[in-house]
Amino acid sequence: MKNLSFFLLLGCSTVVWGQEIYFPPTTGTTWETTSPSTLDYCPEKIEALYTFLEENQSKAFLLLKDGKIVLEQYFDGFQPTDNWYWASAGKTITAFTVGIAQQEGLLSIEDPSADYLGEGWTTAPLEKEQLITVKNQLSMTTGLDYTVPNLGCTEPSCLLYLADAGEQWYYHNAPYTILDEVIEAATATTLNQYFSQKVRIPIGMNGAFLPVEENNVYFSTPRSMARFGLLMLNEGNWGTTPIMTDATYFNEMINTSQSLNLSYGYLWWLNGKSSYKVPGTTATFPGFLIPNAPADTYLAAGKNGQFLSITPSEGLVWIRMGDSPDDLPVPFLLNNQIWDKINDLVCPLSTDDVAKDKWQIFPNPVVNELTIQHADNLSYTWALFSQSLQFVQRGDQFSSPDFSDYAKGLYWIKIQSEKDVIWKKVVKN
Repeated sequence: MKNLSFFLLLGCSTVVWGQEIYFPPTTGTTWETTSPSTLDYCPEKIEALYTFLEENQSKAFLLLKDGKIVLEQYFDGFQPTDNWYWASAGKTITAFTVGIAQQEGLLSIEDPSADYLGEGWTTAPLEKEQLITVKNQLSMTTGLDYTVPNLGCTEPSCLLYLADAGEQWYYHNAPYTILDEVIEAATATTLNQYFSQKVRIPIGMNGAFLPVEENNVYFSTPRSMARFGLLMLNEGNWGTTPIMTDATYFNEMINTSQSLNLSYGYLWWLNGKSSYKVPGTTATFPGFLIPNAPADTYLAAGKNGQFLSITPSEGLVWIRMGDSPDDLPVPFLLNNQIWDKINDLVCPLSTDDVAKDKWQIFPNPVVNELTIQHADNLSYTWALFSQSLQFVQRGDQFSSPDFSDYAKGLYWIKIQSEKDVIWKKVVKN
């Protein structure tokens, strides 16, 4: 049975990308909500999204807009207080924690990993092992052999030399897993204790890393995953409380970390790049990793579809937990299908809707510059999107959308004032 829960509360807020972001209290269960109708979401399309998620073995789904819950749904008897595994989506927690340790001067990602793990943590020749840095572990470029029978084995006998560090990209779990030992050696405490002190408790998360076979896997409630996404949306700050102050590391973490896989940062997956690699292959594929998602989206992704997706330009964070019929290491197709349903949530504007509101846009069709006017001269911001709702540009009442360099076709423009949010179709000729 489905169980949709909404809670009203007071919290704190901050401003990023020109939008105020709300942050729930770090204790208790209250979390402020936004009605789906304020985003012009159609009830029948929300139901279609939930049906798709349920049919694909989902356990939980949350969508936040500027920090407030818009959609929250649980499936198959799963409850909001239940914990679920993050799988490889938890790699992003490790990446964040490495950044905290670096900002405190406890490690440098440019250091050889052997500085923290000791010589002989691999069976590579020592001069080759010395080439492997913490940054290589973060970016999946250690050069260690990915043809070994067990990619999760962290014993030195499983970590063989194949190429110099930085010369190959492969989704190799074992070198990532050993980052936990790097953190513990650098901080002189356990991974759980350090993460809890620096991140989990300050932002109100629950959960812990637990040993699962050779890996340490994070388990938490869905809302805790959403909290981590909100922290990322606000560039490492929880409201006005700084958590990650190393802006350089934060930006490196969510941007291309090497030239071999443009769609990979420090254990984060990146959209909007010209090509990508995926787990289990050395092949490079052209185009966006998630074609249906806005270009600035980045995500944490794990086996069976554990997803944390962040789109700064839209103030959107969504999470999905559950199983997957494909049993893939990272099922990007499922992520893209969810985005297709999210993009379809907005109700099409009828002729009557356009005639009744006070917003006017002209000329439409447009060739160059579009003019936006309101009968009451309200202050507003606008954002322009492609037909598939990929973000194009944004501005306010002091600037106008310029279509001069854009391809012909259908676009959406979102106009937001203190009174309402309006979506209008624009045709470029």
